[in-house]
Amino acid sequence: MQFGIFSVGDVTPDPLTGRAPTEAERIQAMVAIALKAEEVGLDVFATGEHHNPPFVPSSPTTLLGYIAARTSRIILSTATTLITTNDPVKIAEDYSMLQHVAGGRVDLMLGRGNMAEVYPWFGQSVRDGLPLAIENYALLHRLWREDRVDWSGRFRAPLEAFTSTPRPLDGVPPFVWHGSIRTAEIAEQAARYGNGFFHNNIFWPIEHTARMVTLYRYRFEEAGHGRADEAIVGLGGQFFARPNSQDAVREFRPYFDNAPVYGHGPSLEDFAAQTPLTVGSPQQVIERYAAMREYVGDYQRQLFLVDHAGVPLRTVLEQIEILGSEIVPALRREAAIGRPSHVPDVPLHPAVIAAAQAEA
Repeated sequence: MQFGIFSVGDVTPDPLTGRAPTEAERIQAMVAIALKAEEVGLDVFATGEHHNPPFVPSSPTTLLGYIAARTSRIILSTATTLITTNDPVKIAEDYSMLQHVAGGRVDLMLGRGNMAEVYPWFGQSVRDGLPLAIENYALLHRLWREDRVDWSGRFRAPLEAFTSTPRPLDGVPPFVWHGSIRTAEIAEQAARYGNGFFHNNIFWPIEHTARMVTLYRYRFEEAGHGRADEAIVGLGGQFFARPNSQDAVREFRPYFDNAPVYGHGPSLEDFAAQTPLTVGSPQQVIERYAAMREYVGDYQRQLFLVDHAGVPLRTVLEQIEILGSEIVPALRREAAIGRPSHVPDVPLHPAVIAAAQAEA
């Protein structure tokens, strides 16, 4: 099972000082977070994609390409690549290039985003969000698997005998996750292609997550890709930990209370009870996330959000240290208990190549 960090790249003032980082500081902080994640033994670093303030990661492949040059092991991913407002031809080109640069340590999560104002900036309508996601991925899927593509669709110019370059590294396309919180059609799309389904459930109760994952697993098996428990599932999460749970709550509360994404709403205690947010001791985080498999079955990837809401970089790096040294080792042990041998890992590039060589 893989564990990692995802960042949305928000520029938010620290409520204790009133100071917000500059864009340059925030970008460099994301790099530092990725390097720390590799240092402490995490498996994945993922960046969001946003094209509006107060967010900075408008070019995920640029950021991940730089991180690839500074790292040697960690998997580089997105959370999310906007399949709706990006041209699928450009996605095919950019992520194949990143694949080559990073030596195959790349996958990506496709999604529609959650900000309607982005659509007209790229010549689209939010009313077309779902059909854009369906059609654009159908083209992207072919671009990575066919050397010459003829295409005619609703949302982009036709293609005639088109070849996307560079071709995927070793002929193996980057692994794709389809991310959605509440749209059943996206879970079904992931299942239809045999791709991964990522439920970034940081604002939702686990019962809702369980329903979405169950649908995906059922459709995965129905589509003939394997048994339902062989489907590739990822979850989002968030935590804040200190050795003493009271200290964790006291330190995190001002960030929660003032955060644009959930501040001034439910109390920290109510929100934590209703969602995967866990604020407390490392053991409390371990117990909360070890229990996720009771709802969704054995799954493959757990990503955590730790760097939002104005939490200073120094504190974020401390959280990643706690995650890598105390929480993840325990979660790895818990995930291995009773895990059936036929439940696969994420089929990333090195594993696919090794399996193909073993069969040759």
